[in-house]
Amino acid sequence: MIDAPALPPPAVVAPAPREVWFGRVAGLAPRGTKRIIVRIGNDLAADEPLRGRSFSLEAGLPTGPVTVSVTAVDGLGRRSTQVVRHVLALLPTAEPRERSPTLDPVLARGVHALVRRYGGTTGIYVQDLRTGRGAAWNARARFPAASTLKLAIAVTVMRSLDGRPDESTRVASLLRKMLVDSDNAAANDLEVWLAGSTFAGSDRVNATMRALGLTDSLMYGGYETRRPAAGAPIPIRVESQPAFVLGKYTTAWDLARLARAVYLAAAGKGPLLALGVSGSEARHLLWLLEQVTDHDKVDRFIGAAPIVMHKAGWLPGARHDNGIVAFGGGAYVATVMTWRTSAADELAGRVSLAALKRFGP
Repeated sequence: MIDAPALPPPAVVAPAPREVWFGRVAGLAPRGTKRIIVRIGNDLAADEPLRGRSFSLEAGLPTGPVTVSVTAVDGLGRRSTQVVRHVLALLPTAEPRERSPTLDPVLARGVHALVRRYGGTTGIYVQDLRTGRGAAWNARARFPAASTLKLAIAVTVMRSLDGRPDESTRVASLLRKMLVDSDNAAANDLEVWLAGSTFAGSDRVNATMRALGLTDSLMYGGYETRRPAAGAPIPIRVESQPAFVLGKYTTAWDLARLARAVYLAAAGKGPLLALGVSGSEARHLLWLLEQVTDHDKVDRFIGAAPIVMHKAGWLPGARHDNGIVAFGGGAYVATVMTWRTSAADELAGRVSLAALKRFGP
């Protein structure tokens, strides 16, 4: 008796390794497949019949880093499995929507109370990425940008690539060092890779920000390699502004829109797609941002359950954080910039906690 040939493994399109994932499993099964089984780790997430070869289904899943196994079963009972590792799982409810920003008066009062409590000069912007509701304070004031604009460098690098960089490449290594470890030399090397010098690379980064409408931000050369009511619009204005020497600067409003644009692109939406950043590239950037080693800012008080994808920055007198917080019922962007503010990291944590309490289930 001749054994039947082995069943080829399914070709899995989503999820992809080293990317965030909103829970949809999609791909192409081998001929003759009758069932698709999905496991998240050791847990059964889905088991559904299949007609044809293409499959697309929602898998109930935990959040956080996971391994996804997709198994095809044909009419003879033969099985084949494709395993996808290094996936950052988010709930489908965390997928963003393109909603216009509207003022949440309750959250605004809470944010203003925190500003008065902590003092200094502060710029804040928070927004629910499913409803558009949010609040701001001094959100157009310019602050020394520190490392927060490294996210803009990363987005510009993705614009210049044809797809996500292979993990074995120098560009992939530099992106990881720049975002996860906030390495200044890696940021400079990427600017040089973009255009031949840090200043020419800065011009490319500035062009990306202008294309996104971020007009209150400036990338100026490289980094030092030694570390130093509902329906009403959310008010974006300057209450006070720190005095600092000309250099890299940005605002809470610009940083929040940059992070939001990356998150929208990860879901196949928003302006970055038209600028040449693919959904896969955006999902990879978010996967890297979740691994950022600078903690105890926007993630300080919200516990371990929410997934935080952020890029912090600091200089003498300035401490900032900017990122996306995905939780059980949705996601929000939180940006807190400070200048000579007491307990600045604690303030960022309090603002994020207030947003989670307001937007959460």
